Amino acid sequence: MIRPAADPWECAKISVSGPIHIVLTFDDNFWAPAFAVARSICLCTTRRDLVFHLLHDGLKAERMPDFENLRQEFGVTVNHYELSQNARFNEVCRNLPVDNRLHTVMYARLLIDAILPAGVERAIYLDCDTFAVSPIEKLFEQDMQGRPVAGVSDPIRQLNMLGRDIRTKTGIFDPAQDYFNSGVMLIDVPKYAAANIPARIEEFKARGILEKLYFDQDMLNLIFKDNWTKLPWRFNVTDPQVAHQAMDPYILHYTGRARPWLLYANVAYRRSYRHVMTNELFYRYMRHRWKRFWLKRWNKLTGKR
Repeated sequence: MIRPAADPWECAKISVSGPIHIVLTFDDNFWAPAFAVARSICLCTTRRDLVFHLLHDGLKAERMPDFENLRQEFGVTVNHYELSQNARFNEVCRNLPVDNRLHTVMYARLLIDAILPAGVERAIYLDCDTFAVSPIEKLFEQDMQGRPVAGVSDPIRQLNMLGRDIRTKTGIFDPAQDYFNSGVMLIDVPKYAAANIPARIEEFKARGILEKLYFDQDMLNLIFKDNWTKLPWRFNVTDPQVAHQAMDPYILHYTGRARPWLLYANVAYRRSYRHVMTNELFYRYMRHRWKRFWLKRWNKLTGKR
């Protein structure tokens, strides 16, 4: 008789009391995907003791009603943290390296222990290009084995660790070691705080390697080297394709060029995503992105900034 394989998360499940804390970080140009992540989580669980901690930088007041809808529809808690007014974030993160695709707000995950209110012991961090298709408590109840962070091994870890031709960043990482993707993390907040991440950032500056690092992800992998718990791949399926839908993923992570908020995108759960975001917000966000696209080009043509 063939026995069905055990669900991989069941083996590692532990009892965790209290509400489920979920942290999202985004700027004003990513508010709609942030809403979609949060609503996907609410739709996949019967639990309503969810606490969303929204760490945003420059979020316009007109976006607030979208997140208020989460409270009204699901009865969850939504807390806002405006990072432009957070002295610690501005001190530690404001001048860290970025590129033309990414915003400084990505570094807010490095200060989760300093930004969240006292008393939060365990929290989930999610990038806003993720999408939940399974109960979030599966992740929240994972056994972290006493370590500060739990995450999924990054499938392109050697490229991230060593750069172009797997050699331009030699001397920083051992290519044989494991390396997690920082877009989905389960965090033991007190142990995370004990790592003193701001001091480690200063160390990277002193060593002259800060500019070589792949942003927060490299930093976290150096800080928590050999001190993180590996989660099953289903908790962070990067660049998910349509075929992944048949593989029972838990959390999708749209890291490729095709994104589900684009009008035409051949990615997993593309039809569901639009309806989870809601069609009204989907098309409103599309207009926002097109307006921003053409405004940037007009400013470039006219020499404006």
